[in-house]
Amino acid sequence: MPTLPWKAPKSPPPADGPVTVMASRLELRRLSDVPSFLAAALRIRRQMLASPGVLGLSLIAQPLHRTFWTLSAWQDQDAMSAAVSREPHLHLMKHFRPRMAGSSFVTWTATGVPITWDEARRRLEKPDTVHGRQ
Repeated sequence: MPTLPWKAPKSPPPADGPVTVMASRLELRRLSDVPSFLAAALRIRRQMLASPGVLGLSLIAQPLHRTFWTLSAWQDQDAMSAAVSREPHLHLMKHFRPRMAGSSFVTWTATGVPITWDEARRRLEKPDTVHGRQ
């Protein structure tokens, strides 16, 4: 599956100041979990695009490597935290947690959108900036 490019919501909120960015790398244990995880990722993508405060997002799926990358930007940390604590994200992440081989998350503040994948990957690869490696 190719990269789903940066997409902003139909009516994005103003991004006058700094924005909160979150990137993740999610790796599944088994190839057999990929189809259901991809379906869940697309459901969550729709949810996030409809969430208050979202500025945009992107997804890279590497199904044969059992790896998914997410990138999103938010008006602020509160908007991002509220979105990830809602359904279906909350339930789906609990469901897939035991199926994960590993995951990394990083958040940072940026001056605008869109955010590049080069920047996200660089930050995910630097251990001192990763706060959610499992």
